[in-house]
Amino acid sequence: MLFTMLRQSWMHDRGRKLLAITTVFLASGLISALLAISINIGDKMSMEMKSYGANIEISPDGQIELPEILSAQATMLDKKDLLAEKELPNIMDIFWRNNIIGFAPFVRGKVTVVGAHTVENIDLVGTFFDKQIAVPDEPEYHTGNKIISTYWQILGDWPDDQTNQALVGTTIAQNQGWKVGDILQLKGSDGLQISVNVSGILINGSSDENAILVPLNIGQALFGLEGRVHSVKVSALTVPENALSKKARENLESLDSDEYDLWFCTAFVSSISFQLESAMNSAIVKPLWQVAASEGIVIGKIQSLLFVVTFSALIAAAMGIASLMTNAILQRSKEIGLMKSLGAHNWQVYMLFYSESILCGLLGGLLGCLAGWGLSKVMGYALFGSIIGFNWIIVPMVLFISVIITVIGTYFPSRRIASLYPIEVLYGRKYKYVYAHNLDCSFVETASTAGIGGVFCPYCWGGDYNGHGGGLLRY
Repeated sequence: MLFTMLRQSWMHDRGRKLLAITTVFLASGLISALLAISINIGDKMSMEMKSYGANIEISPDGQIELPEILSAQATMLDKKDLLAEKELPNIMDIFWRNNIIGFAPFVRGKVTVVGAHTVENIDLVGTFFDKQIAVPDEPEYHTGNKIISTYWQILGDWPDDQTNQALVGTTIAQNQGWKVGDILQLKGSDGLQISVNVSGILINGSSDENAILVPLNIGQALFGLEGRVHSVKVSALTVPENALSKKARENLESLDSDEYDLWFCTAFVSSISFQLESAMNSAIVKPLWQVAASEGIVIGKIQSLLFVVTFSALIAAAMGIASLMTNAILQRSKEIGLMKSLGAHNWQVYMLFYSESILCGLLGGLLGCLAGWGLSKVMGYALFGSIIGFNWIIVPMVLFISVIITVIGTYFPSRRIASLYPIEVLYGRKYKYVYAHNLDCSFVETASTAGIGGVFCPYCWGGDYNGHGGGLLRY
């Protein structure tokens, strides 16, 4: 019987059902797209944040931390105390190697530019631009500032690590009148001279704008530091810090075995730094906390915004479904009155309406998942320039949410119609249930004579045969 009534309801009220499905479809499509973005926003935002620089720095053990303006003082360390270049591949030999986007070593010092106008004490930086090095399982691995410092603006071309090319900071280029294509004769501390061709002008908002940047091997030769580097900057994909990460940062020994395993196997910046320190000899690995903290704050705020928008879409859809269902159910009041007069219980009335709403929710939810899948792809490409993956756990979540939307929208109107008396909906009059003492049929005549209106005999309308009972009084 239930299936027959459901089929008849869909056949005679298809327009309103399609409107309800469309409402759920629009809401579930938006919700599924937002859920897909919310699930992937951490990795996407972390990747976007990496375009603004590295978040981990490796320096020699015992090196005193100095302000950036004094960083050239690092050359005062003995060569043997600096980091060994041959250990750089170890960075890609840790548990979280797939989270390492790239790295770039640095040597810094002062040189003299020899020419018609000799300029002394010019900052020189030797580094990787786009260097191919052999790392475990990846003999053609490429890394360098072109990969980890995508925020750098280059007026011209990036230097080739295999040739004598260089970048010149925009500030020093303007002061000295240097431009792309110029040949600079660089003189190192031991008198060695190397000519470099200016391939581009660098703009990055740091002290490097007042320096010359050359391939690492040229910088090492000019400073007499073959095979050594002053520091290494690493860019890694990490997850925002939580209480466990903060506890490990304060005192790693305070973690029990389960906490340590969870911390070690989670891509916190602190756990990745810990593994890097174990992979390098005589090195100190320091997370750049201002970068790591900003990632967590930005990602948290964006996820909160997505939650608010999703919740708003849920409320709006529930209100729309409630309006549609209220109108539909009230128009079927005579049908419900007839069902109840034939002996139908309230739970059967609820089952009829809830079955209809659940079907609308499932159909709208399935269509919404398909739309959300496509919408998430479009939004991901528009926001991040790449397609966002659609996690299939979203499908049951969206179907559940769609059913909840329709059930909430159906609850109040179905409860209202189920509480009506059959005679009210069939005759269009309102009656009030009364309980009387010692009522008999003579009360009907007395009440009618008094002008109260139609009073139904308690023996026929819920009374007992002892003259105690209730009746329906029209008013």
